[in-house]
Amino acid sequence: MTDTVGLLHPGSMGSAFGAQLRARGHLVLWCPDGRSDATRCRAEHAGLEPESLPELVCRSDVLLSLCPPAAAEEIAAQVAELGVAGAGTIFVEANAVSPTRVQRIANRLAPTPVIDAAVVGSPPVGGKYPTLYLSGPSKQADRIAELFAGTDVRTHVLGDSIGKASALKLAYSSYQKVSRVLAAVAYGAADTYGVADELLVIAAKRTRSYLVETDYIPKTAACAWRWGPELEDAAALLACVGLPDSLMHAAAATLARWDGNRDERLDIAEALEALRLERGPDDPS
Repeated sequence: MTDTVGLLHPGSMGSAFGAQLRARGHLVLWCPDGRSDATRCRAEHAGLEPESLPELVCRSDVLLSLCPPAAAEEIAAQVAELGVAGAGTIFVEANAVSPTRVQRIANRLAPTPVIDAAVVGSPPVGGKYPTLYLSGPSKQADRIAELFAGTDVRTHVLGDSIGKASALKLAYSSYQKVSRVLAAVAYGAADTYGVADELLVIAAKRTRSYLVETDYIPKTAACAWRWGPELEDAAALLACVGLPDSLMHAAAATLARWDGNRDERLDIAEALEALRLERGPDDPS
């Protein structure tokens, strides 16, 4: 079945998604109003059809929001204010935003069904295959999965609860992106003292991510009393060479939450519970 998809708005990821849908015979609309020349070039290259925002919303079977996270609620509000979404239209919130924000978007757009979605991976170009995680009403989630069938975008339905996809994305991003920032400041500090090559030799000995080695969580809790002061000294090193030290201070403050668990043998659940001071609004429990 051929669908009409309204793409809000085609950045590098969105335009690549649009091109994938176009290659499967779907009609993909975009709104050029107020967009940059670079965005226009991407849209034209992807074969997207320009349309005004009211017409885009009215004509679309699926509204796919792929934009900078800060703009996600503003875009949803624009769609809600138009109030012209067709019967059966699905809004796919595919930005890296918190479960709380996705729920606000869903509430604002009701009764239009909203699918919470999250992209993990690079844009689907040059043989890359990102995964689009989906959560929300099962009928609509399955329809979105079917929409991308045969494209280079893999889909994975997580369940019918809005928030699961966003939580997965941000949980992964919190490690993946921050670890790159840490790598930059660590390398910068070593380079200042002329030991960058030796640092890389040490780092090359580890080939796995700590994120897949969850047994390190209780081990970290038990060692936190020693690691916290070490990271404060690491912060001092970074400050001395003109590099940002705030991440080190934040990590030391996080470790301090385990001060009462010195050398204890905890399991993962106990270590995580000790790490929590209180449950935030995004906590599902």
